[in-house]
Amino acid sequence: MTPNIVKRHPNYRHHSRTHSHSDCQISPSNYSGDLPMAAVDDFSRSVQIGLQLSQRICYGKDKASMIAPKVPSMKKSLSSSSSASSLRSPVSHRPSAPMVYAVIVDPSTVDNPDICSYQPYVYGRCDPPALVPLHMHGIAMEVECYLDTAFVSVSGTWRVHCVASNAWCDCRIAIPMGEQGSVLGIEVETTRRSYSTKFVTLQDQKDVEKVTTIKNGFLMKGNTYTFKISQVDGGSYVHVNVRWSQKLTYQDHEFCLSIPFTFPAHVVPVVKRTSNKEKVSLNVISGMETEIMCNISSHPLTETRRQAGELSFSYEADVQKWSNDDFYFCFSVCSDDIFAGLLLQSPSLNDYDQRDMFCFYLFPGINKATKPFRKEVVFLVDISASMQDAPLEKTKETVISCLSELNHGDSFNIIAFNGDIKSFSSSLEFATEEGITNATEWITNLIAEGGTNLLLPLKQAFDIIGKTGESIPLIFLITDGAVEDEKDICNTIKDRLLDGGINCPRICTVGIGSYCNHYFLQMLAHMGRGCYDAAYDVDTISERLPQLLNHALSPVLANITLDALQNLESHELYPFRIPDLFGRPLIVSGRYRGNFPDIVKARGFMADMSTYVIDVKVRNAKSIPLDKVCARREVDSLTAHAWLDQNQQLEEKVAKMSLQMGVPSEYTSMILVQGDRVKPPIDSVLPEEKYSKLENHKMIYLRNLSVGFGNLMASVDGVPPGIQELEEKEPAGMMMQAASSVWGIFLDRCCCMCCIQACSRMNDQCAIVMTQLCTALACLECLNCCCEICDSCSDLCS
Repeated sequence: MTPNIVKRHPNYRHHSRTHSHSDCQISPSNYSGDLPMAAVDDFSRSVQIGLQLSQRICYGKDKASMIAPKVPSMKKSLSSSSSASSLRSPVSHRPSAPMVYAVIVDPSTVDNPDICSYQPYVYGRCDPPALVPLHMHGIAMEVECYLDTAFVSVSGTWRVHCVASNAWCDCRIAIPMGEQGSVLGIEVETTRRSYSTKFVTLQDQKDVEKVTTIKNGFLMKGNTYTFKISQVDGGSYVHVNVRWSQKLTYQDHEFCLSIPFTFPAHVVPVVKRTSNKEKVSLNVISGMETEIMCNISSHPLTETRRQAGELSFSYEADVQKWSNDDFYFCFSVCSDDIFAGLLLQSPSLNDYDQRDMFCFYLFPGINKATKPFRKEVVFLVDISASMQDAPLEKTKETVISCLSELNHGDSFNIIAFNGDIKSFSSSLEFATEEGITNATEWITNLIAEGGTNLLLPLKQAFDIIGKTGESIPLIFLITDGAVEDEKDICNTIKDRLLDGGINCPRICTVGIGSYCNHYFLQMLAHMGRGCYDAAYDVDTISERLPQLLNHALSPVLANITLDALQNLESHELYPFRIPDLFGRPLIVSGRYRGNFPDIVKARGFMADMSTYVIDVKVRNAKSIPLDKVCARREVDSLTAHAWLDQNQQLEEKVAKMSLQMGVPSEYTSMILVQGDRVKPPIDSVLPEEKYSKLENHKMIYLRNLSVGFGNLMASVDGVPPGIQELEEKEPAGMMMQAASSVWGIFLDRCCCMCCIQACSRMNDQCAIVMTQLCTALACLECLNCCCEICDSCSDLCS
């Protein structure tokens, strides 16, 4: 994809009374309007162009309270081949906090909405559109932490400071999220329109006539969700409230919360009018009766409340510049020994499932004196063609690092697979210095090529481990592709794990990119009492993969059971089999009928094969909304079952849960409900009443809120993870591409000598037929272009 550029007249040079900067050159682009995950660099370059355009704005000497931040200049290139390198910004402008951007298509609209200044006319249009970060006038964030989940709500106000008061622009909103972030809801208010999100089933979406076919929104690299709102007046304010959930990381026996909250300098208002309010509130409810210890905080929080298992903090200030650090908070609740708890909650009146809820948590503790498990470890590494370069190299580095972490007495093997399998050894090798050195040399020489066959390596791994009861067998599957026989693989693995004994292999899976079937990998992990993780971006492999492997290589308790479950009338567990306790907390939830006793017994095997028994206190979850906290876990678990069993009732159940709890699922869609504000009568208009009540509701489809069930064709074709096809086209892009395609065909076909010679030998009747055919094709192309333009214009007018 070509970089972002402002197209101008070749002889145009910009001159301003207060600013000057270099030009940009005309260059073609195939921008799609909504970028895929791989196009984050193009997004950054669009912001770079937008910052250059903002230098046209004159704020006036008497009102300027600070100097607008300078933007690194981009030298004018003389050829299209050098334009990409010349426009590559040394500074990344990826969103590092909730942001709103003005989408600038016509550069001549860029001006101060308060002071009309002389602006030389700019010829041409921005293609792709430039993104100007809007000035932010207030930000507030509320965070609620329950168990291992954080719910974040951010509300802020931005002003369209870069568009003339008599003009308007679209605005793009970017929402970067933390660990496993998932958008739950969005509300936007502008002077013209109001927007809010809601979840609908696929059938509901078909029944709603006003749902537009235009796809809005996309998930950008770095777990940043972004979407666009239309027709925002220059000088007006945009009020945004967004909610999402994310996971707390667990490292060194501490829970850590990290939220993107780093605002660039250019969002600080240049003209000082009102105070810049920055506000943060944080509530931590651990669900445990032990005291919470606050260890690290990135912002100056003030403690407002402290109880057993609960903490509250707040921070509010008038600031000269916005937060330039991500919000980071670390706390610990662990004791020395393994400890557990069980929380109960009754269903609400509008709950589709009227069974009671429970949540069981188990913490590993910090007692390092416990004897470690002896392990038999087999790494299954995908070396298909799609894993070439960064995915395979990062995987190699992680596996080599994990080999060095194995204890004396552990054994291991490495099986690389594509269409066939390559094994480091025909049997398990002891984790000696010599064995690890040989394995390092062997895995370093692996080359990515060929297709993908998962059943062969899984069968071989099962054949060489679990032969004795002295070690716990572990299989680590790392892949980026989907395969055709995934359901057969699950059924085969299920048959091999029927006894569920200590000798049964634990299966831990890691999915790379968006083309593998993540629900298939989750199902394998659930069957094998293991754990699952995903690295959707290639850049995150070096972070996600080591985390899972390091935790899984530290098993604490195996084959965990709860005796009280057998005495209930009925129960349903998510996941359906309790995983082993590894180096991070274990949390499972479920629904039940019956009664739990005040104390339940949890049992599991220790490294010496002795039974460890824990008395678990049962409490009502008064302060924790279990349905809200466990919704994501339950939706994923049920979706994996619905996929495997092809069960329509389970699909409907997941859809109901998604609608009730407001969480994304594979069987629901998020739509953006747009309401237009209607102007009141002229004689009753006050300055603050430019628009009043809402009418003309329209629903816009938002995409990329779920991971899908894999892309078999992309895996077969060996497409690297992260590469996605462009789908949508901007109206200007469609016009330009239609014209370029017509002229391209003309030049390629009609200007070659062979075509001219062929036409010269053509008889009159054939010439007439060819002329009529070409005319018809041209009319059809023009008609198609006109339809596209009309659709775009009608959408803008609406």
